[in-house]
Amino acid sequence: MLQSVGRMLAPCRQRENAGDLMSLDGVYDEANPFARILRGEAPAAKVYEDGDVLAFMDLFPQSTGHVLVIPKTSTARNILEVDAATLVTLTLAVQKVAKAARRALQPDGIIVVQFNGQPAGQTVYHLHFHVIPCWTGRPLKGHGHGQMAEAEELRRLAAKIAAALED
Repeated sequence: MLQSVGRMLAPCRQRENAGDLMSLDGVYDEANPFARILRGEAPAAKVYEDGDVLAFMDLFPQSTGHVLVIPKTSTARNILEVDAATLVTLTLAVQKVAKAARRALQPDGIIVVQFNGQPAGQTVYHLHFHVIPCWTGRPLKGHGHGQMAEAEELRRLAAKIAAALED
């Protein structure tokens, strides 16, 4: 099931490769993969969810435990479009997930990153943050260029990180 989301991301990568640069400005696409996940039309290995935020495993992880954190109520495509209250709520959730990933996976470091526009590396136009655990001596896979992870492994990691969440 999670592989179907990977197929949904393919058009995003094709647009990137076709030279159709996605601007910082534009109209929110209700058919984007994250909107489909939020509507329950596509599966996700969920790590955390509340009324405002959803955190789930990246299908194309740069590292073990790579989590995406998205707002549930905003149609902001990037950080330039989001209202301050949503950004605060989202950022607190990013911190919560990063702390849980640290407890669960014991990485040597954690990268928190957010991309805006295709030239910056954004591939899905729904505001999101990446929480990427990293370890010394273990190189990261390229953003948006890695292989799709196995669904069972993503579910296992999601459960492990979710078990480490604190209120």
